[in-house]
Amino acid sequence: MFAIVRTGGKQYRVAPGDKIVVEKLAGEAGDTFDITDVLLAGEGGDLKSTVGLTVAAKIIAQAKADKVTVFKKRRRHNYRRKAGHRQQHTIIEIVSIGGKKAEKKTEPKGEAKTAPAKTEAPAKVEAKVEKPAAKAAKPVAEKAPAAKKAPAASTKDAAPAKAAAKKAAPKAAAKPKK
Repeated sequence: MFAIVRTGGKQYRVAPGDKIVVEKLAGEAGDTFDITDVLLAGEGGDLKSTVGLTVAAKIIAQAKADKVTVFKKRRRHNYRRKAGHRQQHTIIEIVSIGGKKAEKKTEPKGEAKTAPAKTEAPAKVEAKVEKPAAKAAKPVAEKAPAAKKAPAASTKDAAPAKAAAKKAAPKAAAKPKK
């Protein structure tokens, strides 16, 4: 089940077990409260009535956002003001929507889900490692003949040789003059 709730002037789509960051709410970590401003609720494609529906939530932590620098300036008037601001946030976890708790999200994390995931993961990693190595070997073999032709036509290789010849020529010419 999901719901769209309004808090702090913003709207959030939530489901049981979701963790969201909202504008600062009164309370400490561990406190529970109900959100009564439910705009929409449903399950799958079906919409439910929101009359009397509440969303139960638990405060996980009170935090601050990243610092925002505010800089004001007026040219040619020697007016500069610099200030910083950190917005207060509350991190909450949705416990239930209208009495339906987060049973669906906690079950897959249990024993049945974790055991197959551990056995499947190494096979996928090995397959991913082998494929890029095979792909990398083919382009290198194809590029090698092109690399042999490129230096003969390239001016990059000729430029250092010309510079070295110019440096050597004036030195040799300068010595006999003395």
